[in-house]
Amino acid sequence: MDWKSNILDQDAQIRELIKQTKTIAVLGIKTEAQSFQPAFYVPKYMHDKGFKIIPVPVYYPEAVEILGEKVYRKLAEIPEEIDMVNVFRRPADIPAHVEDILVVRPKSVWLQAGIRHTEAARTFAEAGIKVVQDLCLMVEHRYL
Repeated sequence: MDWKSNILDQDAQIRELIKQTKTIAVLGIKTEAQSFQPAFYVPKYMHDKGFKIIPVPVYYPEAVEILGEKVYRKLAEIPEEIDMVNVFRRPADIPAHVEDILVVRPKSVWLQAGIRHTEAARTFAEAGIKVVQDLCLMVEHRYL
């Protein structure tokens, strides 16, 4: 299978991906104290819509729970299957997380609006992981 088919950019593909997603690990999630930032209110929206959110903050060492869910420091520590890794990290910070993402082999990786990393996207796609770049999960969920 051609890896390019794992790079999703069509509404129908994205709709189907969201439909098949139940568990979302949010890499770079913010805490309730930053509720005005997309890295908090987007996962909260998805949580409120019935998705299981697994928080993986990069900062906030004191946080042990976000959105009522246990915080993990690395994706590899999560004891359950992950459908999607929703990424809230600057493009320059993405390479540091590629190995951790590959270890858990989520069905998809979603890079939020404004986030695009061609090399990482290709690495995930070649590993059979679906990739969405530079789109907001909340906006797409509402739209589709």
